[in-house]
Amino acid sequence: MELYEAIFKRRDIRHFQRRPVPHEITMKILKAAHHAGSVGYMQPWNFVVIESHLVKEQILQVFEKSNAQARKVYTGNAQKLYDSLKLQGIVDAPINIAVTCRHETADGQPVLGRHSIPEMDVYSTCCAIQNLWLAARAEGVGVGWVSILDPHEVKKILKIPESVTLVGYLCLGFPEEFSDQPLLEKVGWRRRLSLDEVIFRNYWDER
Repeated sequence: MELYEAIFKRRDIRHFQRRPVPHEITMKILKAAHHAGSVGYMQPWNFVVIESHLVKEQILQVFEKSNAQARKVYTGNAQKLYDSLKLQGIVDAPINIAVTCRHETADGQPVLGRHSIPEMDVYSTCCAIQNLWLAARAEGVGVGWVSILDPHEVKKILKIPESVTLVGYLCLGFPEEFSDQPLLEKVGWRRRLSLDEVIFRNYWDER
């Protein structure tokens, strides 16, 4: 699969087949993630690869608690539509991956390029996640990012140090299908903005 095809056919997957992802494909995907660009060549990411059903069940409980709170934001038809959506594949996916960001280097030295924008380490970790997602799509593997989670509870379960930030919790596996449209677009939750709507020329809001 060429790069542009992977970009345009990338989807947030919630429905997974039960068959396992071969170890060599998982490592290939993680290698692509690890080759993302990072501020000051810091490489601040770590990947907690989760295959334990017990751990997944614990994370699912965190999701269910967070989701019960999140649905209260919506009312009427919006809440009904929200309730109809499958927003996670934690137990179904053969692999879960928690992607984290370390804010200090091993030697404690300042990071080149991060002085003015300290958050560059987190942004770099997001680049690694995008690499992972596109590599997975090229391998026919689906990825779902679960954002309805209490990060502090997830960190406790996974024994992630307090000083480390949980950036993303991902579900990986072979999907039941790759839809021709993003799910939220297909069900009418939101539309894709046109390119003209998001480009300004020289100054904010000048088109």
